[in-house]
Amino acid sequence: MTCFSKTFQILRLIIMDKIIHSIIPLECKVSIVVPEAFPRLFVHNPEWTSDRISGLCDHQVCCLNNLTLLSNLNFIHIYKINQSVLCFYFPLLHLYFSISHFHLDHCGALPYMSEMVGYDGPIYMTHPTKAICPILLEDFRKITVDKKGETNFFTSQMIKDCMKKVVPLNLHQTVQVDDELEIKAYYAGHVLGAAMVQIKVGSESVVYTGDYNMTPDRHLGAAWIDKCRPDILISESTYATTIRDSKRCRERDFLKKVHESIERGGKVLIPVFALGRAQELCILLETFWERMNLKAPIYFSTGLTEKANHYYKLFITWTNQKIRKTFVQRNMFEFKHIKPFDRSYADNPGPMVVFATPGMLHAGQSLQIFKKWAGNEKNMVIMPGYCVQGTIGHKILNGQRKLEMEGRATLEVKLQVEYMSFSAHADAKGIMQLIRMAEPRNMLLVHGEGAKMTFLKGKIEQEFSIDCYMPANGETATVSTNPSVPVDISLNLLKREMALGGPLPDPKKPRTMHGTLIMKENSLKLVSSEQALKELGLNEHQLRFTCRVQLQDPHSDSDTLHRIYTHLKSVLKGYTIQHLPDGTVMVESIVIKVSSSADDANTKVLLLSWSYQDEDLGSFLSTLLKKGLPSGLC
Repeated sequence: MTCFSKTFQILRLIIMDKIIHSIIPLECKVSIVVPEAFPRLFVHNPEWTSDRISGLCDHQVCCLNNLTLLSNLNFIHIYKINQSVLCFYFPLLHLYFSISHFHLDHCGALPYMSEMVGYDGPIYMTHPTKAICPILLEDFRKITVDKKGETNFFTSQMIKDCMKKVVPLNLHQTVQVDDELEIKAYYAGHVLGAAMVQIKVGSESVVYTGDYNMTPDRHLGAAWIDKCRPDILISESTYATTIRDSKRCRERDFLKKVHESIERGGKVLIPVFALGRAQELCILLETFWERMNLKAPIYFSTGLTEKANHYYKLFITWTNQKIRKTFVQRNMFEFKHIKPFDRSYADNPGPMVVFATPGMLHAGQSLQIFKKWAGNEKNMVIMPGYCVQGTIGHKILNGQRKLEMEGRATLEVKLQVEYMSFSAHADAKGIMQLIRMAEPRNMLLVHGEGAKMTFLKGKIEQEFSIDCYMPANGETATVSTNPSVPVDISLNLLKREMALGGPLPDPKKPRTMHGTLIMKENSLKLVSSEQALKELGLNEHQLRFTCRVQLQDPHSDSDTLHRIYTHLKSVLKGYTIQHLPDGTVMVESIVIKVSSSADDANTKVLLLSWSYQDEDLGSFLSTLLKKGLPSGLC
């Protein structure tokens, strides 16, 4: 078998201080300009950029055979876009977009790319992502434009026009984008509607995970992918060295911390993002409050509970099995103890629990409440997810107790700070589990911190014996792939083919061989069907088809059968045709029997029976005999 080799370049292009990962065959004639030192023109706060996590974002561009699929577009915290030059250094020709989920660090720049840069092709995302994405984009626009006064930003109409280009994806549905490119979505957990995407061109394929979670929670299931064996698996590595405690232990510790703070009269702030972990923690507290008969109020940002409830009802099939089963009797998202929050409630005396957005304390309502409560030792803030470097959340988790706020004001932090990982990202164990599922030929880690990624890279290469790449911003990694599949041929099968008159194997003259392909220990072998059944310990089953054909013929049954035999011998050249003593005619595996009709002796009933491999020949013979036998046959 001829072996093919295709080399891909993994290019990480710094675009608006956001990362783009690009997979490009060397033989592709695609013009891409990568400046040696691209200036960081549009970053609001350069301190937010680490070596491999840029702000909150992660872009992926997969270019296979001149076809480009861009996964995820965002530019959160870009407030100073005052240049008319476009800073995208990849071809817009044959470009396709795929959005993994609705978080703004994955879709925030979609209207910009679609309506301001001028992309006019399809945008692929799941149905829940399509429903929720425009709501979050509009909130983002309002904060950036209406409250912060930014100009040169996308408008509400641009968001609507952008969403008109969306092509919804169903899970496990293979979508043929064009003659060469196909994509397929897999369940990613993480948030409602999140999907991993397989991109395939010919025999080459790439899987981009986006954000995923391998552990089921109280409202979503675990991520899942089949054994697709991609050439490259691009995986997030946010928690590259973390192995979380059991879910039950985490939930118990979380409830204990909240209860202790409430008992001593303190207030508990839980910064979350609008959809995802918020619903999981709400279900957890709702159940606990009901069981313990607690009276302290629980609040959630106004409007978010209603929106969440609506979308979880609409897309109930995306939730976990328990919620789907009990949904008719009780909607888990209709909370008795959790009420909408008003800003004035933050000054109320007494204990309370407040869920507020966003989840990293970098802006919005959660930051405002934190400022009010930070000076009281009775109060507590529980950070349930990852915080990017430079955010208030990241600073207090690292022990910083004096914070410089806007206007050079200093905020002293006296409240208790707790980190309890309810993050919907896969930990190190989950990443390894996904690799076992997909069995990629190469691995590429993104969206992580350098030192931690290096540790995980070593573990992956040691355990799976595959190459693992983790190029930093601006670096290039070269990945060689071999799309050919070597197959061993059984010696017995080869001898049988030669005994039937087949030529000796010749690489220059390929020919067809019939057998059964079996896989053992990651190797393929072509064997006879008898040997396959023996090696796999299976019993043989045969599937046969039978067709009735009426034929007008005045001769006896035996004479009619002989006439059929003579006719087929003259028509079918190169086939084995036998007239057997049991009163049947055989053509390969096809058996033909003749009997007279009970109503008319001149009407013969032919029964044609054939096996699956001779289906085409069987159909041909039934059509031929329906036309009748030629006159003059002996």
